[in-house]
Amino acid sequence: MLETDRLIIRKFTSKDLEALFSILSDEEVNKYLPWFTIKTLEEAEVFLYERYINFDFDINSYKYAVCRKENNIPIGYINFYNNEDDNDFGYAIKKEYWNMGIITEACNRVILELKNNNIKYITATHDINNIASGKIMNKIGMNYCYTYEELWQPKNIKVFFRMYQLNLDGVKNRVYKGYMNKYQNSFIEII
Repeated sequence: MLETDRLIIRKFTSKDLEALFSILSDEEVNKYLPWFTIKTLEEAEVFLYERYINFDFDINSYKYAVCRKENNIPIGYINFYNNEDDNDFGYAIKKEYWNMGIITEACNRVILELKNNNIKYITATHDINNIASGKIMNKIGMNYCYTYEELWQPKNIKVFFRMYQLNLDGVKNRVYKGYMNKYQNSFIEII
């Protein structure tokens, strides 16, 4: 478990089903995420167990519930996967907590944990239309590296993603180029 002034950042439990359903069923919150909005409590339960409870935590992968200290109920989540060197970092938070600095606060705490566990760098991507996510990436110290176009599954839509990176070990010029090499249409924007 991790803490900040306002937050508890912890593993999900079976008691978090309704809270997770509230996050995953919101169309606006999930608009830019790589899955369809969850429609039923049963779907949320499958998601909870497959992606969070039965997940094997290690120092290379983390999946956290972001909770306010007042009630310890999840209002968002942060995921980190060390997956073939992309070191993917992602997050979401319920819309009633947008623009309050909560997810930025939670991300900064998890990044400190990753750094303490000798993770060399993290990457994150956002749909170019999801400006708010890019702002969070900037606030947590990530740097824009490049943009690429992907046929996004399972939604089967073409999306331009901006790839950001934060080197936690002090290496200045390291850039993960996996997406750039994988997808034919990639370029560097002036943003």
